[in-house]
Order: sequence, then structure tokens, then C-alpha cells
Amino acid sequence: MNLRQLALDALLLGDPALKCAAVDAMPLPAGEQTPADPDSRRLQHESLPGRCARPLLVAPAQLAQRPVSTLAGRAALFHSLAHIELNAVNLALDAVWRFAGMPGDFYRDWIGVAREESQHFQLLHQHLRAMGYAYGDFPAHDGLWEMAEKTRDDLLARLALVPRVLEARGLDAAPLIRDKLRHAGDEHGAALLEIILRDEVAHVRIGNRWYHWLCEQRGLDPLACQAELARRHRAPRPRGPFNLAARRAAGFDEQELAALQAG
Repeated sequence: MNLRQLALDALLLGDPALKCAAVDAMPLPAGEQTPADPDSRRLQHESLPGRCARPLLVAPAQLAQRPVSTLAGRAALFHSLAHIELNAVNLALDAVWRFAGMPGDFYRDWIGVAREESQHFQLLHQHLRAMGYAYGDFPAHDGLWEMAEKTRDDLLARLALVPRVLEARGLDAAPLIRDKLRHAGDEHGAALLEIILRDEVAHVRIGNRWYHWLCEQRGLDPLACQAELARRHRAPRPRGPFNLAARRAAGFDEQELAALQAG
């Protein structure tokens, strides 16, 4: 079956377990052929992404801050991380079905990302269950998908602002969260953050690869284009401390890192 159709069908699934199972079963295509356009008639009466009734989605300011020194605080943290990873599954699937005309490697890359984000969600949910909670037990915010909506008609903006801004923030945050968990005695949780950080470096690198590829195709300066797209779509300004080693490994060059640190 058409890979882009499989991606759209999985994106429309509301149950996280069913969505992850569908993603885990997706083939990684060989060759350079661009998949055909999917049949998107379902979108006339279904909305993206497919969701369950829980978790309740609220504004970020409405999310309670809980210390990780408590069980409920750690559970809330892992719930937030699981929500981010599930949204990352949705974003990767959305890139596959929505944007036509890219090389075959583009679609293969993002299906690979969706698979790894699915694994992250499942690992985090297992840890959450071990603490006596489940996905949906806490409210969550929807910042990642809101940016997907803003960039739905522009692949260059999607690549500039989702992997290179929002997901790259995870490279900065993961070591800090890992260290807090270790201090709280949650060694297994800290180990999960190590896995996620390792994989997210590769995911951001894929975003960087295709962002620079599109800039080259269109004759655009990557740094100036990034700044313009961030202004146009009101992307959040990245704030330090920055994990420069991880960002370099993820494909940010020294000019980009200098601009980042200059604010």
C-alpha cells in the first residue's frame, strides 16, 4: 500500500496504542521513488490528528508545576514527555502524507523518525504505568501540533520551526531533566532520557538535512530564511543554556550556533 496513505491512516487513529502499532508495522521503502498522493477524502469529516478524549488540552500556563522529588511530580513529568513523543509521532506522519514531490529518502527518513518516536512513547508510558499512572491522567498542552497547523502549507517553514526550533529545545532540556531524575533516585527514568536524547539528535539532524536541501533548491540563505520564518510564524525564541555538543551533532553549523547564542 502507498506509504503516504499508511501515514495518513495512522495519523487519524485516536488510540495511542493503535497508532503506535500501525507505525511500528510500516515498511521502510527502498529506492528513490516518491510515493503517490494519498486519498484524503476522510479529512472532510475527520480532523487531524486523531485523538482520544484524554488528556485534557490546556494552555501551558495552566499546567501545574510539580517537584520531581515526589511520585506525582515524576509521573506528571513523564506524562508530559510521553505527550511530546506522541505529538512527535503525529508530526512525522504529517510530514509524510502532507508534503508531495520530495525525494524518496525524505519519506523514508520521516517514517524512521515516526517509528523511533513511537518507541519513545511506549517506553515512557511503560514507566508511567510502573508509577501507577497512565497517559491521559494529567492535562497537557499542544504547542507542537499548533506549530504544525501554522506550517501546514509550507514544508520549509515546517522544517525550520519544528525540528530546528521546537524539537531542538529537547536537546537542551534532556540533560537537565536526566540529572534531576538521577538526583531523585529514578535511574531507570534517567536512562530513558539518555535513549531519547541519542535518538533526538538524529531526528533534528534529519530536519536540518532537509531544511538545508530545500534552501539550496530554492536559492535561499538558511540563516536569513530561518529568522524570517521565525518572525512570520511567531516561533518561540530559544533560550539557553544550549547543549552545543548535541546541536553540533544534530547538524547545526557554527554560524547558526553563533546566531542562536546571540539571541
